[in-house]
Amino acid sequence: MDWNPAKRLLKKLVLQNNSSAVAEREKNILNRLYFIAGGMFLFALLIAIKMADIQFVEGDKYRDLAQKNTTQNFTIPANRGNVYADDGSLLASSVPKYDIRFDAVTVSSEDFKENLVPLSKELSKQFGKSASYYQNLLRKARATKNRYLLLAKNLGYSEYKKVKQMPLLNKGPYRGGIIVSQKTVREHPMGKIGARLVGNEDRENPGYYAVGLEGAFHEMLSGKQGKRLKQKIAKGQWKPVYDENEVEPQDGYDIVSTIDVNIQDIAHHALLKQLEFYEADHGCVIVMEVETGEIKAVSNLGRSRNGSFYERLNYAVGESAEPGSTFKTVALTVALEHKVIDTSTVVDTKEGRFKIYGRTISDSKRGGFGKISAARALEVSSNIGLAQLIDDAYKKNPKKFTDQVKEWGLGERIGIPIKGEGKPVIPEEGDALWSRNALPSISYGYNLRMTPLQILTFYNAIANKGKMVKPQFIKEIRSWKEQVEVFETEVLNEQIASETTIKKIQEILKNIVKRGTGKSLYSENFSMAGKTGTARTDYANIVAWNKDRKYVSSFAGYFPAENPKYSCIVVIHKPSTKKGYYGADVTGPVFKRIAQKIFTDSPLKAEVANIHAVDSTFSKDFENYYIKAQKRYNKIPNVKGMAGMDAVSLLENMGLKVKIEGNGSVRDQSIASGEPVKIGQTIILTLS
Repeated sequence: MDWNPAKRLLKKLVLQNNSSAVAEREKNILNRLYFIAGGMFLFALLIAIKMADIQFVEGDKYRDLAQKNTTQNFTIPANRGNVYADDGSLLASSVPKYDIRFDAVTVSSEDFKENLVPLSKELSKQFGKSASYYQNLLRKARATKNRYLLLAKNLGYSEYKKVKQMPLLNKGPYRGGIIVSQKTVREHPMGKIGARLVGNEDRENPGYYAVGLEGAFHEMLSGKQGKRLKQKIAKGQWKPVYDENEVEPQDGYDIVSTIDVNIQDIAHHALLKQLEFYEADHGCVIVMEVETGEIKAVSNLGRSRNGSFYERLNYAVGESAEPGSTFKTVALTVALEHKVIDTSTVVDTKEGRFKIYGRTISDSKRGGFGKISAARALEVSSNIGLAQLIDDAYKKNPKKFTDQVKEWGLGERIGIPIKGEGKPVIPEEGDALWSRNALPSISYGYNLRMTPLQILTFYNAIANKGKMVKPQFIKEIRSWKEQVEVFETEVLNEQIASETTIKKIQEILKNIVKRGTGKSLYSENFSMAGKTGTARTDYANIVAWNKDRKYVSSFAGYFPAENPKYSCIVVIHKPSTKKGYYGADVTGPVFKRIAQKIFTDSPLKAEVANIHAVDSTFSKDFENYYIKAQKRYNKIPNVKGMAGMDAVSLLENMGLKVKIEGNGSVRDQSIASGEPVKIGQTIILTLS
């Protein structure tokens, strides 16, 4: 049987089946290729659409973005204006500093090889390191393609100019690779003296000043910023594109303060010496010119953790506290002005302790002062005396008292330009702080709050014959040599009290130093007037009240007493009670040291009102002498009643030797008149 046809048929069927499968597979592959091709076409189409969008629709946006990522305008801070003392001495100044860097990539090989050695020598000459050091530094930068190599830091302007003229660097930023970064540094030529008054930069906000004169006049001192184009280089660093700025910065205005550097130095060291001796926590001094209100010195010193003192806070302006006995002057001035008492009004201070409305008041003197006048009560700083005088006069209408204090402006901030002035607190009837004991407490400086500057403003008004002027810290604002603004004396109250009242208070303040609580400060050679103050602090703390009492010592006044030139207040917080805490002991000596030092270093000039005026007594004495001098004497004349020097001249011209005892006119002569003259004889004249 022939199986060949069957085989051939089977083979044919197999071949047909295989061909069909292959065709199916090829079809599937082709479909996939079409799908991929279609997807690629769509992708290409989307790319084309996006490119068209970027090119024609959002092109400017992306071009700006690219430009921003490669070049950018950087602001250049303007030079901050200077702060000057009243004599032109610098208190704060903006100094430009420069950092010099080197782009080792942009320089050509030829320029680099040619200038490497001379540049290294110049850098060595300028900055002290060896020339080989700089050669190695520059070669390494070239090898590692360093585009921001630091060559010098914090250069002054003159140093910067020298570096800029060195070989290779003098070719500019592209051929020479020089990169210059400028910054402004604030310097204080007087160091830390008066630092809180001048003000400093906010550590958390560079370029911003919030305190002192710097903060008060920040906008004027700041000026206007400039702009400079820089290009981005490796590692996120930027270098200037041109040497010149696109927009030049405009320097800030200069401020001329009222501070006297000599008085400031005196006040600082006088306060520091006392703080160190009494191991106090902190203190302040203010010196004000009486007539103008110009602040000549402000010193604020606080204790650091290591026990040294530095300008920590502006206590003079910002610290509002109970003033203690320095407020007694205010209380007595109110009562005298209202004529509810006189200086001669008698008050019984008992035996040094007195209970009023359930509270016991005590005086510093054991056994008390007894019955004394109102003037004497202020001289000896009697708490009991002032409490009784004010309470008796105003207990039925305490608002009359507090209204007068506030009418003088003592209940509100003065409104000085320096930020942070403490708010005074003068409670009145109806306030939460008010009670029946409030008025007696206020009379001797408790139950109210004021800053040292606010207290001094009142004392300055007493010294200024009743005219209250605003404390002034700035004289003028300048732009180079041109005046931009001048600050004149501002009167807060033309006359706080009558001339009679002011004279009475002036006399009492003078007597406080002569025979009152400040008598230890008295000097026959120099007159001062003022009031001591001692206030207990932390008295809410029971432990401190019973065991470790803390005090605030103060002294407020003016000098010289007869014709006041300066007013001054000294406040010292928490002196060591083991060494002393009364105002006369702690702060009074600071006041005296400042006053005497000011006039030792800056003596007052005495002027003769009428140099040609004729003194009648002198003329009479001269005429008497002239008549006697014209006579020729054979006998001793009677010289009694003559001026001592005239008698000496007359007798010596007669050939006598003259000895004198005492001063003034001749009271007696050892050789009686009428005795014969013997040449060379000694005559003794007793003067009185």
